[in-house]
Amino acid sequence: MAARLAVLSLLVSSTLVAATLDSSSLSPSGHHHRRQEVRRRLQKRQDTETTPAEEVDPSSTAAGAASPSDSSSAETAASSETSTSAGTTVVTADGQPALVSDDLIGGFAVVGNSGVSAQMMFLGDSKQVYILDKVENNPVRVGNHPAWATVYDLEANTAEPMDVYTNTFCAGGAPLANGTWVTIGGNLAVDSQGNTANWTDGGQAGNNSYGVHDGGMATRTLTPGQGAQWSEDPQYYLTTHRWYPTVITVEDGRLLVMSGSIDGSFVNMDYLNNPTYELWPKAPGESLRNMTILQNVIHENLYPVADMMPNGEILLHVGRKALMWDYKTNTETYLPDDPYAVRNYPASGSTVMLPIKREKDGSYKPKVIYCGGSNIATDQWLQPGLALIDIAADKTCISMTYGDNQWVDEDEMPEGRVLGNSILLPDGTMLVLNGAGRGVAGYADVNQTVWANGDSLADDPILTPAIYDDTKPRGKKWSRAGLKASAIPRMYHSTATLLPDGAVLVSGSNPHKDFNDNTTYPTEYRVETFYPLYYNKHRPFPSGMPSRLSYGGDPFTLNFSKEDLNTGMNTPGAGIKNAKKIKIVLMLTGFSTHALNFGQRMLELERTYTVDEASGTATVHVNQLPTNAAVFPPGNAWMFAVVDGVPSVGIQVMIGSGEIGEQPMGTYATLPRTVDPTGAALGRGVSVGVVFGAVVAVAMALF
Repeated sequence: MAARLAVLSLLVSSTLVAATLDSSSLSPSGHHHRRQEVRRRLQKRQDTETTPAEEVDPSSTAAGAASPSDSSSAETAASSETSTSAGTTVVTADGQPALVSDDLIGGFAVVGNSGVSAQMMFLGDSKQVYILDKVENNPVRVGNHPAWATVYDLEANTAEPMDVYTNTFCAGGAPLANGTWVTIGGNLAVDSQGNTANWTDGGQAGNNSYGVHDGGMATRTLTPGQGAQWSEDPQYYLTTHRWYPTVITVEDGRLLVMSGSIDGSFVNMDYLNNPTYELWPKAPGESLRNMTILQNVIHENLYPVADMMPNGEILLHVGRKALMWDYKTNTETYLPDDPYAVRNYPASGSTVMLPIKREKDGSYKPKVIYCGGSNIATDQWLQPGLALIDIAADKTCISMTYGDNQWVDEDEMPEGRVLGNSILLPDGTMLVLNGAGRGVAGYADVNQTVWANGDSLADDPILTPAIYDDTKPRGKKWSRAGLKASAIPRMYHSTATLLPDGAVLVSGSNPHKDFNDNTTYPTEYRVETFYPLYYNKHRPFPSGMPSRLSYGGDPFTLNFSKEDLNTGMNTPGAGIKNAKKIKIVLMLTGFSTHALNFGQRMLELERTYTVDEASGTATVHVNQLPTNAAVFPPGNAWMFAVVDGVPSVGIQVMIGSGEIGEQPMGTYATLPRTVDPTGAALGRGVSVGVVFGAVVAVAMALF
């Protein structure tokens, strides 16, 4: 990892220091007293605090390096609660995951215990998922305090506690171009029941019941791998507190960090608002910049939904506002308001960018769909006497396609849903699971306990998932055919992520200030696997899968056997006729938290194919990525070969240079035409012939 992160340390300004925002960088004059007091205390602490005894330089951090707090005394990993009928993610030599009982297909199985409640979760590599919680009294311990992070082993279905130095409560996260994951921000250090630790006597610097430090400015790095640990170095911390920040990877493989609050609150408030953005790691000369949209939308501006478009601008959805935002020039171009609902926290709808593919004219037009959330007016969030738990979740779905800049009504969800997770599956469909039929995100404060269910501000858990297929005709895009319910309510602080075998790992749910196992919706540690309808099908296992892809450059070929082509969801046994149904896709599984998988994205690579009728096999010619890192950012991704809706087991591939910085761009190639004697689509153009050294070439066009 040292080599990978060497470039990171060069990009970070040598003058980066931890400093709170001054009032001129946040909002107009006349701040509330509490804001001034928070800042005064933070500044005083920063002026007097010593740095941790052990500091880790990101340029020398390696997988398995110690974190600032020694984790050598970590206790035994949390025990698994494994279903005997459920499989693991062990894959055979011929690319087949272990089969599961047929009665699990389309449903869930409890496979393990997360150790800490999965408020945040991401897929690190083919064997490990990393889980983060807020600081609380989890039964699993590491060192001399409760753990708030674990690594979950996908083969053994066990969780091992990890030591983290700072409070990760409602942090953001994303991967860098070099494969390193970063979690950013969080909240102040706390004592029992989430109470803010003392501002004096080192309470924010570890002198508290959990031994935790303030995490509001923290940046934590980890390169996935056996023995990897979280590392922190205050030299690379943010310069402002961010609680509930949005973090996404941009074209140069750095992280765009925006929004947040400087202290905890049910909804954001003007005196806590942090309406700024920055890039991490910073390049020399870069600094914080204000965002007008985050100054104008207050209560509904945490975890704004952000998707990078092909021109490098960001499609933002904040409250009911939508806009295209050029972060390089800090220019905001407003689009029509959302006509139905708030989709980001605390309304927490289900949002995802649908699969991207190259259009006939060579362009890329991503489409983002927003479903569910809550139709709550800005002045209702804190309205005295209004029981938010009784407000039915919204069921509308709307979409916006790059370049069109208008909302389009999509098929409504089967029922209203808030707090649902949207997961892209390799077959191009969207799985929506978890969530509630009414209410909002959060847990009850003193004014809300009279109408909350326990601590939960949401109720009527939705246990049955649904599948959205954008290729289906209007009115038929949602389906529950073959799907089964979970037995575990998962609402606030639930997470889910796609796995390499095409299953989905599901965990979390914890609407409480601190660990609580004696209530209607307890702190949840059970881990489930959802098995899509394709799971037990024979998986394609083509030869030639690369480990690295570039932006432009020479195409590569994949070879599909007769058995590969005989799989399928709709036409199994069709053999070479299924060659036309092959797709090669790249996927980013995202950073899952608060009903969003930030950075989730899927790109279908351009391909043509050649069928060998005699052998019943096919060779697929696949182009590299488009010469535009804004279509798909650099870093690690997952590559799947899909035949008639059945995906191979995904392999991890590095996209781009593997380094932070401007990515090298090659020439986008012209693929050979499709050759298919079965009468399937032959593509456009004329083939290239070679006759004993005399090359006869005529114009070729793309399939």
